[in-house]
Amino acid sequence: MKKTSTRLADGRELIYYDMRDDAVRDAVDRRPLGPVSTTSEIRRDPLLGDSVAIASHRQGRTYHPPADECPLCPSAGDRLSEIPDSAYDVVVFENRFPSLAGDAGRCEVVCFTSDHDASFADLTPEQAGLVLEAWTDRTAELSHLPSVEQVFCFENRGAEIGVTLGHPHGQIYAYPFVTPRTDLMLRSLAAFKEASGGRNLFDDVVAKESAGERVVLEGDHWIAFVPYAAHWPYEVHLYPKRRVPDLLGLDEAARTEFPQIYLELLRRFDRIFGTGEAGETGETPTPYISAWHQAPFGALDGYEGINRDDFALHLELFTIRRTSGKLKFLAGSESGMSVFINDVPPEAAAQRLREVASS
Repeated sequence: MKKTSTRLADGRELIYYDMRDDAVRDAVDRRPLGPVSTTSEIRRDPLLGDSVAIASHRQGRTYHPPADECPLCPSAGDRLSEIPDSAYDVVVFENRFPSLAGDAGRCEVVCFTSDHDASFADLTPEQAGLVLEAWTDRTAELSHLPSVEQVFCFENRGAEIGVTLGHPHGQIYAYPFVTPRTDLMLRSLAAFKEASGGRNLFDDVVAKESAGERVVLEGDHWIAFVPYAAHWPYEVHLYPKRRVPDLLGLDEAARTEFPQIYLELLRRFDRIFGTGEAGETGETPTPYISAWHQAPFGALDGYEGINRDDFALHLELFTIRRTSGKLKFLAGSESGMSVFINDVPPEAAAQRLREVASS
């Protein structure tokens, strides 16, 4: 992998990740951009104890542009985009409309490929491996920023999820606090360790799921399963078999196997509702969210008896589609009380995801 860092016309950082060591990245951003102006503010809810990012400047962000005006495609002639070069493998750049900025963190965009019409599932194992290297490198770099406590790499896929740019891409949020989801995991982890005489909750969960009927896919170094209490209609958790706190902890064997496992999971998601390459049913490709959970980089002083190494890196992949033509909406119970109601039994979801395996 070759990494080349440069700057866009407004001063934002842009980084090329190339598979070829001899790649030259000297294209200049020729757009007449003014400096980025953000109004990001973090406000803490005194009742719930969580934090909300107030970012009014995002109202003006690019919204469903036509394909020939996509800001994530390479620049071509007089059509100038966020990527100055005419081609790329993987690119990461600072978001022009960030939810988090300055002392309130940082937001980055990750372009998985220059092919506008592709999806992550269309990548080769080599391309997917390069994305993993980019995620890992950005996690390392962002963890050193004084304001950052947690790094979150994720992909939103599909208009139903709220995606406003169709080009295959993901994002990285560097939070200045521990997120509520991670806080709950850490509290459960600490309580279980104390109650069990020192056992690790993540290890127990993976061990129990590995021996059960909800396993979807397993390799030498990774295992994917539908969790016992899945919140979403089709939800898969992917764990490395050797517990590590973050992407930086993965060894070479796990990195090598990851693309095959992950690409197969994504392709199965596209087959759940008969929405493969042919799309015979007329259904749009399966919308999903793919989310990496990593240990915070700040001190864990508020969680007695545990440290970063007790946390287990894992990826959660889920769709809001519950059956063909129907979505799972977060209505009264979910949105009002954070109590999920799942219409698809996790065991049935796992069975379906096994049935649509690649031939």
